[in-house]
Amino acid sequence: QVRVVESGGGLVQAGGSLRLSCAASGRTFTSCTIGWFRQAPGKEREFVSGISWTSGSTYYADSVKGRFTISRDNAKNTVFLQMNSLKPEDAAVYYCAVRIGGGYGSNRFTAASLYPYWGQGTKVTVSS
Repeated sequence: QVRVVESGGGLVQAGGSLRLSCAASGRTFTSCTIGWFRQAPGKEREFVSGISWTSGSTYYADSVKGRFTISRDNAKNTVFLQMNSLKPEDAAVYYCAVRIGGGYGSNRFTAASLYPYWGQGTKVTVSS
């Protein structure tokens, strides 16, 4: 069983930055695809960013492209989501999701149904 834990959420002013972390126990991220999703109150969960641990390939939702950066630390078996220039509309609970395997095309990152392992979420609040 893979346990996924996110951290790093909090309250930040618009224009500020936060860095979210995603760690896993039960296995390493080797051969995994890791995705970040978010869900704001009253809205559906949406894809934010994803990374292939093996290749390092990344993918971003248009809404965060140029502001968010996803990265990985092999030694720490951790994935980070650096969020800069935060906007009030970025406020949400952010979830890290993990699946074993890769694939092709953007769907390998964006399809929430492909991820069997999810964290409990970390809340990001952006004040205007």
